[in-house]
Amino acid sequence: MNLLNLDKLPKQDSMLIFHALARLGYEGLVIVSPGQPLASIGYFQDAEKEIDLDYCKEAGISVMRREVGGGATYLDENQIFYQVIWNSDNTKFPRNIKEIFQYLSFPPCETYGKFGINTSFRAENDIITDSGKKIAGEGGGDIGNSMVFVGGILMDFDYVTMSRVLKVPDEKFRDKIYKSMEENLTTMKRELGQIPPRAEIKRVLVESFEKILGRLEPVEIDDGTIQKIREIEQWFMSDEFFHKKTPRIPQGVKIKEGIEILYGLYKAKGGLIRSAEEIENKKTIRDIVVSGDFNLFPKDALGDVENALKNKDFEQNIIKEEVEKIYDRKKIESPGVAPEDISKTITEAK
Repeated sequence: MNLLNLDKLPKQDSMLIFHALARLGYEGLVIVSPGQPLASIGYFQDAEKEIDLDYCKEAGISVMRREVGGGATYLDENQIFYQVIWNSDNTKFPRNIKEIFQYLSFPPCETYGKFGINTSFRAENDIITDSGKKIAGEGGGDIGNSMVFVGGILMDFDYVTMSRVLKVPDEKFRDKIYKSMEENLTTMKRELGQIPPRAEIKRVLVESFEKILGRLEPVEIDDGTIQKIREIEQWFMSDEFFHKKTPRIPQGVKIKEGIEILYGLYKAKGGLIRSAEEIENKKTIRDIVVSGDFNLFPKDALGDVENALKNKDFEQNIIKEEVEKIYDRKKIESPGVAPEDISKTITEAK
């Protein structure tokens, strides 16, 4: 397998790189940091519900949707990202998604440990310190014939900007978010009182990954990869892709008699689930959109879940059974999010 050990790439290029390499059939590890601030949302999230887009525009912060799950986050040069890419048929990697996350979390955990921070993997997709504070979040997804796994070493973190990037109902709630992050999210700087040299962190991280992946052969970024980044950038930064989970409910138009729009919100073990559904006569689902910060494989199967629920009875057991059928037929894996969680989100919507 290969090693693409990069320094900093401009804004969204630091995320587009693994999307491009997956499409090119690359197998190996990428180490990279963004040269400028960037906000990123998970594949299944609704941009307009998760990110304060007006603030990001005013602050000059680029925003993009990535093709892996997880939540909205703020990225900058104080984070070193590890991106593992492999062919889905590669037998070196576990087949079970939950096992993949634990397997590929060993190197970052060992890296933190080498610098004196004891950490462990916490299902479904976090790395935490001995005191229970989160020090890394991770996500994964399928891109064509490839699988990708992405996480980051937090050298330092801008809690203030992160709290501004997130969409919140009011400033009081924003203060609550900021305080919660300060209490529950930590960094190397907070744990050690200083930031170890970037080059040393990267060296240890690569060596740790080699313990499970084998010898990594250093390669350089080539013209083909750069060309692919520029090619997919047009789609990734388009309104159609960026706003793809936003339900297009007409504004200023009275919903006809017997039709109501309900919004669901439920925190499952594997992440937050949102739903927006059009219900007729309080008993039939006419249309539905499901979003959230969970991980789901294969990623396009969420659309099959939504389609299976259209014109079905608005009743929890029926919804659960329909979702279970799709999970079985499409072989869906969503660590920490079960069909029962999805049905509960929908039927308890307000």
